[in-house]
Amino acid sequence: MIVTVAKVKDPDQFLKIFRTVGADKRREHGCRSARVYIDPDDGNRLWSVFDWDEADYAKFLADPEIPAIARQLGVQEPPVHAYAAIELDA
Repeated sequence: MIVTVAKVKDPDQFLKIFRTVGADKRREHGCRSARVYIDPDDGNRLWSVFDWDEADYAKFLADPEIPAIARQLGVQEPPVHAYAAIELDA
């Protein structure tokens, strides 16, 4: 699982591109599913949760088309990768 946090200019624009162009690019790099959560304290901060292997995610980040897609998403700065503090079965 990959979790990222991004600050965006326009959440609606982000979601439009995320569900179309972004989804196609994520699938190309092995992403199995994605969810986006809106931060309750800041409507322009979005948490994205991906079912994605680390190696495939690294290839996605290295794809030369990603910076242009990020601009379409309206990401204000590079997303931060959140790391799990603990992982349990239940």
